[in-house]
Amino acid sequence: MSPIGPALAALSDDIARRTARLGRRVDVGALGVTDRRGQLRLHTPGRFSANRACGLVRAADGWIAINLAREEDRELVPAWLRCEPAPDPWAAIRKHARRRAAGDLLADAILLGLPAGRVGEVVSDRLAPPRLPMAVRSANKHSGAPRVIDLSALWAGPLCGAVLAEMGASVTKVESRARPDPTRTSTPEFSRRLNGRKTALALDFASAEGRVRLLDAFADADVVITSARPRAFAALGLAPEAVFAANPSLVWVAITGYGWAGAAGERVGFGDDTAAAGGLVGWTPAGEPRFQGDALSDPVTGLAAALGALQALEDGGGVLVDAAMARSAAAAAALSRLDAAA
Repeated sequence: MSPIGPALAALSDDIARRTARLGRRVDVGALGVTDRRGQLRLHTPGRFSANRACGLVRAADGWIAINLAREEDRELVPAWLRCEPAPDPWAAIRKHARRRAAGDLLADAILLGLPAGRVGEVVSDRLAPPRLPMAVRSANKHSGAPRVIDLSALWAGPLCGAVLAEMGASVTKVESRARPDPTRTSTPEFSRRLNGRKTALALDFASAEGRVRLLDAFADADVVITSARPRAFAALGLAPEAVFAANPSLVWVAITGYGWAGAAGERVGFGDDTAAAGGLVGWTPAGEPRFQGDALSDPVTGLAAALGALQALEDGGGVLVDAAMARSAAAAAALSRLDAAA
């Protein structure tokens, strides 16, 4: 069984019960959104992730996962390692990383905005994400079809939106004209599964008109799903304090790599490095970590975020659902260990 199998099953069961109370019962398995096999070229995971973008790297005192999914990440490797540029960034990483402490490598990666995590650094045993109170909750529970604004991209956030859309929510997928969701072209069929039930809206976030329309969307929504760091919303005039002052019953589902609040909110994270940070890896007899699947924290986080949104809607809103991918991975790893021991 997949190491995230027990987590996906538990989340899917809870989602089915809650969606039946709020709208149409959702069968998560029937959506085909928790597995990307057949949608893109994947390899057998091991020292490198299935998409070959993320690697497990030995440091002087432990292991880290570094994700070079973007061209800008590869260009930052010399600055990260304090070495000369090399044609193969992974060769440079193998040569230089083992000379430095994992903590130092991680601190420098965070400073540069590189997606990286120390293997097993995050521990959690709760699949449901924490909900941060942001306003006085409504005395009445939510009724009717929720209005959802999905500002997220890639996998976890759109999956959360797909669950709510299948339940019967009115979901609008809002994309930046300058930076549209790359899954639309990289995995079109998977994008259709994630976003096919949503209304599409492209805005120019750099324009005054685009920002006004975005502010209006936040003010009118019952649920907002995001996958950017806090500073991105502050720059758009969408700091949580102002948003909840205008819309006290809002449910803001904030999907991040390592958490919303404090220093964690400054970290960049993707599916494979956050899985490793949450300990969602296998170990060889020699004590070396290995990836166990494709971006495993994404589907777990997507379902956990959906569960958090449903819980918050039932309770009256006024909360920020802090759906951290590394924390979801850690909870899935803990549940997998319990299942194996049973």
